[in-house]
Amino acid sequence: MSLVKSIFAVFTLFFTASLTAQTPVNPIVDFYSLSFNTITGEAFKFDKLKGKKVLIVNTASKCGYTPQFKDLEELSKQYKDKLVVIGFPSNDFGAQDPGSNTDIKAFCEENYGVTFMMMEKSSVKGPGKNIVHQWLTDKNKNGWNTNEPSWNFGKYLIDEKGKLIAFYPSKVKPMDPEIILNLKK
Repeated sequence: MSLVKSIFAVFTLFFTASLTAQTPVNPIVDFYSLSFNTITGEAFKFDKLKGKKVLIVNTASKCGYTPQFKDLEELSKQYKDKLVVIGFPSNDFGAQDPGSNTDIKAFCEENYGVTFMMMEKSSVKGPGKNIVHQWLTDKNKNGWNTNEPSWNFGKYLIDEKGKLIAFYPSKVKPMDPEIILNLKK
């Protein structure tokens, strides 16, 4: 019987639309202590994000989910007073972002009018993942979540106090009602 429960748990995990902390948990490592370089190479300290929700998305330029850039831009503009969208280009899944930072920036601006913050291309999974994704996927840092993105356009929502409150897999679109509901809270 425990084998059946284990199989069901794994099945549920893979097909759940999102994972949300039942109650936001105080992170063990302060989200605002993080920093990372922007796509143009400037250091960006996350303490500048205090007081706003943050949606972190691993992106790719040559993926079936790439059109989500349009909705991410719309979300960024619509909720600009309370939300910061940050894209993390990655070539981790299917080598779908092979270009340089300059190429990626140009692609996003020219094809989707992206004005939201984009960070330097980096790894978002495995042992070489960037420091931000280390925080997002380690419950000993963020307080509860261990899920790495399983493909491009995985989304993590952090509240105004630096608490990770939700993970949305690639198939959940940026304008999904569940994301909007969490933004309006």
